[in-house]
Amino acid sequence: MPHRIEHAFPVDHPTAAGHFPGNPVIPGAVLLDVVLRAVYGAEAGVCEVRSAKFLHPVRPGDVMSIRWTEGAGIRFDCAVGDRAVLTGSVRR
Repeated sequence: MPHRIEHAFPVDHPTAAGHFPGNPVIPGAVLLDVVLRAVYGAEAGVCEVRSAKFLHPVRPGDVMSIRWTEGAGIRFDCAVGDRAVLTGSVRR
C-alpha cells in the first residue's frame, strides 16, 4: 500500500537566494533529504540512495507530494501538482 505526504517549501526557503539568483530552485540534495525524512522520519540515519532522477525543478513556494511504497527497498515518486519532479529508490 503506498504512503503519501505533502511538503510545502516556503517562498523564502534559505537555499533560494543562492541556487540560482533570479531563477531559484530547491537543490536536489534538499529534495532527497525531504524524501528521506518523510519515509524514515527524524531517525533517517544512514541511507543509500539507489537511484534518483530529477525530472523538473521544484521552486520556493511549491508543494511537493511524496508517494512511496515499501518492499526490498523504498520506491518513491514526487510531484508538484500533476507534474512529476523526482523519482527513485532508497534503502537503509
